[in-house]
Amino acid sequence: MAELKLPVSEKSVRDLEVGDFLELSGRMITGRDAAHKWLMEEYREEVAPFLKDTVIYHCGPVVNQKDDGSWEFIAAGPTTSIREEPYQADVIARYGLRGVIGKGGMAGRTLAGLGNSGAVYLHAIGGAAQVLARAIPRVEKVFMLDEFGVPEALWVIEVDRFPVVVTMDSHGGSLHDTIENGSKTKFDELLGRKG
Repeated sequence: MAELKLPVSEKSVRDLEVGDFLELSGRMITGRDAAHKWLMEEYREEVAPFLKDTVIYHCGPVVNQKDDGSWEFIAAGPTTSIREEPYQADVIARYGLRGVIGKGGMAGRTLAGLGNSGAVYLHAIGGAAQVLARAIPRVEKVFMLDEFGVPEALWVIEVDRFPVVVTMDSHGGSLHDTIENGSKTKFDELLGRKG
């Protein structure tokens, strides 16, 4: 398993391929439905530096505010990514993202956007929210907390050896498509259908 430091260059991301296991260290940001819509309504100068050359994590965390006012992640599991399909390629291109973390994969528009921008889709482990939270030692900043609430806010976080696997790359590779096509072929065989 290779360690990938964030922020990361486009070249380093273009070297990645489907099946690569990575541990991410550095700064990234969370964002779900409300965040993606907000990021595309207009260019958000205040958030842009926190998106450039890093990754956005489809995550609705459980957080705790400590006595000193700082925040900590208690649970940080991935949410289903396909909901962001209408926005994702444009958010990547507009803000210079190098990756997306989530679960379940994304569709053709995002896959094309990964190739155009030099980015990857990274799959995180579903059902391991508390374990993943241990790889988030610090919350640096939060945007739109009052407006969107905890799950939908944009949390700027520091990660240390956060485990992911590349399941969509910048070369058009998609593990999700491969599995879907293989499953369909097997299903057709079981039903006695000819391809």
